[in-house]
Amino acid sequence: MNISVSELIVRYLERLGIDHIFGMPGAHVLPIYDRLHDSGVKSVLVKHEQGAAFMAGGYARISHQPSACIATAGPGATNLLTGIANAYAERLPVLAITGETSTYIFGRGGLQESSGEGGAIDQGALFASVTRYHKLIERTDYLGQVLNQAAQALLGREPGPVLLSIPYNVQKEMVDDSVLEQIHFPRKAAVRHTASISELAELLRGARTPAIVAGYGCIQADARDIVATLSAQFNIPVTTSLKAKGVVAEGSPLSLGCLGVTSNGDAYRYLVDHADLLIFLGASFNERTSYLWDAKLLGGKKITQVDRDAAQLGRVFQPDVAICGDIRAVMEDLFATLLADAMPPKTLDRLDGHRRAAVRTTDGSDTASAQSFRLMQDFFSRLARRFPHNALVFDDNIVFAQSYFDVSDHNHYFPNSGISSLGHAIPAAIGARCFAKDSPTFAILGDGGFQMCCMEMMTAVNYGIPINVVVINNGTLSLIRKNQFQLYGERYIDCDFTNPDFGLLAQSFGVNHYRIETEAALDALFANADLTGTINLIEILLDKHAFPRYLSAR
Repeated sequence: MNISVSELIVRYLERLGIDHIFGMPGAHVLPIYDRLHDSGVKSVLVKHEQGAAFMAGGYARISHQPSACIATAGPGATNLLTGIANAYAERLPVLAITGETSTYIFGRGGLQESSGEGGAIDQGALFASVTRYHKLIERTDYLGQVLNQAAQALLGREPGPVLLSIPYNVQKEMVDDSVLEQIHFPRKAAVRHTASISELAELLRGARTPAIVAGYGCIQADARDIVATLSAQFNIPVTTSLKAKGVVAEGSPLSLGCLGVTSNGDAYRYLVDHADLLIFLGASFNERTSYLWDAKLLGGKKITQVDRDAAQLGRVFQPDVAICGDIRAVMEDLFATLLADAMPPKTLDRLDGHRRAAVRTTDGSDTASAQSFRLMQDFFSRLARRFPHNALVFDDNIVFAQSYFDVSDHNHYFPNSGISSLGHAIPAAIGARCFAKDSPTFAILGDGGFQMCCMEMMTAVNYGIPINVVVINNGTLSLIRKNQFQLYGERYIDCDFTNPDFGLLAQSFGVNHYRIETEAALDALFANADLTGTINLIEILLDKHAFPRYLSAR
């Protein structure tokens, strides 16, 4: 049966399992929007196309499924770019669909033309380095192959974003619907490990104080439970990267908390002073986690590394044992091997001593720093107690949560770690809540970042999507001000600003507003506010002259 290309694209979305598409219509993409009208794919009108890409990314992060965004040619597409770059950094399967001028006017200077001909911008070239696959579809005779390639990139073992740019006249052409039969949807088979487990088991048996460094790969592999079980059975402490907070419940006896330059340093001190074997599980050991690749973290220790991506093995450090494979499968086999060998649990005297020493050595500057950020510490403490299960937390700030937020093994914490773009948390949280409809959802960000994406709160209002937007109000770009304080002799420039009245702003949006200046106000917020079923703007006031103690990279 003959159908239009625009109809075929919508059916393609449905076959991919996509039920929401985030975007903004324009003349060059209206044929597709027209076919969305009667489809099972719900379109969500955003306020800015960057928000659409971030929403699609948030949806993909929580669902682990493909998501989609759509924009018109030219500025619509270029506005998507930052969000698609973030999806690329996070390996998120986001399909971006953009319009284009009709092929018969390529090179003639059509409005918003971005074909790359006749001096027009080259839309495909802009996205080339931040997509797994991109294609300007100028003809229909290879449409099946293109859609198949896109599906492989979205659903393969190492997914990432895809751009399909479709000229206006091509969208209206007719094709046989059998084109869809050319599309093969790859199944994600578990990657079994390629090395013997015996070497890893032997290192563990010989270690006195091993520690696990768990990365986001553990969450991707659904390995939370087996990592926690192995840790508890054999008394192996666990620290995590920022993205992996909650692999084991933070605050539990064997959790060392988060490892990273913006953390409280507790995990770092334990690894440096006591660990004799480090087991890296799906952790890339990037700049933040490694303290700018501090040699003391790895010095004098045996190192093992397990990752599903062979390219990660030995990329940053040389492991004594490296295993490429599915982390869950490797840990299950390791656990069975150690049980069969009757390996006794490790002694915890070093861990107990480390914790006693940490209490004794807390100095005045730490106490003063903690007092400056007491409201943030108390906010995250109450958040962890109020929502121990099923909460979604999208965090653009990360500095406070890394030290103060004990993420349970049943919550979902999403730091803005891709390309660390301001203006990410609110749209990403909206996208995630479209999938996880019953999960209490929080977007945490500074007042500078808020003003880059606050208009998307109206998207939440328009579609009745409950979220809690938590704004850290200190009237400054905190990271910039801190760097200018620490590294540039307090020569402050372009970091301070005046905020709007957030109460009046919330009123104009038609959402609830809470201003937090005291612990009593925090108590009232968590006791009385509906933080699950409504839209709330929560501002927490901080002193802009108070800085976290960590030193940023120079």
